[in-house]
Amino acid sequence: MKKLALLLTVFLTAPLLALADNMGNDFHDHYVPGTSNLKAYNRDLNGLVGMVDFHTGRAKVFPGINLGANVSVFKPSSGNNISSDSYTVLPFLIAETKIPYLGVGVVARGTDVNGYRSLGGGLTYQMTLIEFLNLSFGAFYDNGRTDWYRNDHYSASAIASTTILMFTPYIGVGYDYGKIKTRGYDPNESASNGTPRGMVGLNVNPFPLLTGFVAYTVTKDSHGFTGGLGLNF
Repeated sequence: MKKLALLLTVFLTAPLLALADNMGNDFHDHYVPGTSNLKAYNRDLNGLVGMVDFHTGRAKVFPGINLGANVSVFKPSSGNNISSDSYTVLPFLIAETKIPYLGVGVVARGTDVNGYRSLGGGLTYQMTLIEFLNLSFGAFYDNGRTDWYRNDHYSASAIASTTILMFTPYIGVGYDYGKIKTRGYDPNESASNGTPRGMVGLNVNPFPLLTGFVAYTVTKDSHGFTGGLGLNF
């Protein structure tokens, strides 16, 4: 499974990462203590990580697992005078399983690409409201860092979806809250803030073991795209 996950990540992210700057170096090159808008940068970083919440693959019951590779592409907001790329690109590996009898999903996710390292996870719960409408809820925490800052990300999300043949369109809402603290500067600074998030997307399940999805996310200050592939074992 590790080899398959690596192949998924390379396939999804190589073309985009080739055009993206190293997130740590980009921050260091453009951040000026006391002048740069650290709050706007933190808000965009929250949106970049929080986009991963909306993965709607149906995890198998333990010891089954859903293994996915996602890539988030987020446009820095107009107030963010630190990020220099037109879009920030960040891939994630995600593993999810479901606890028998409880119906609660357990998610682990992380990345170590493009100068940014993160490890996190959360809990999800799915229910059928009426025959054709499924609801999914999740709460997550991620701890991330570059060589120049550390951040904590907290999020909650809710998704409504319906399945038509092999297609599952969905809409979602969420909220991201994050804290960031610089390191290696004199003085170091910190910021914390939150922002709501909305998404519309489409899951495709062409084969029993394979899922894929694409989605569009909008926040108060910006927007982004995310997509991925998943394998069910």
